[in-house]
Amino acid sequence: MVTRRPQRGAVTAETAMVLPILVAVTVLMVWVVSVTVAQIRAVDAAREVARALARDEPEVDARAVGARVAPAGARIDIAVGDDLVTVTVVAAVSGPGGWLSRTVAPQVRATAVARREGVP
Repeated sequence: MVTRRPQRGAVTAETAMVLPILVAVTVLMVWVVSVTVAQIRAVDAAREVARALARDEPEVDARAVGARVAPAGARIDIAVGDDLVTVTVVAAVSGPGGWLSRTVAPQVRATAVARREGVP
């Protein structure tokens, strides 16, 4: 006859072992999503600033539009040529909740180029 050992507490112990890994994976996924969103915002900001400057709007107004769209703390670099406007937006993305503040924050970068209107 086979005797069975009681399995009480086995599920609790397994959950306690796996739970930190699940939390770490969840935090990593949130961070990846936040980096992706920051990249999209940087692309949108660069494009909006380039369009505004291509329409000969004042640089102050164009920067204000870009700052509103760009991720927090983004740097907006503008280069205006004879017929082209080039805008680069660079921003650092911190970890979710400041948990990963001691690690190097990844940077997102986006560049947009627009032809100036009214220039032959």
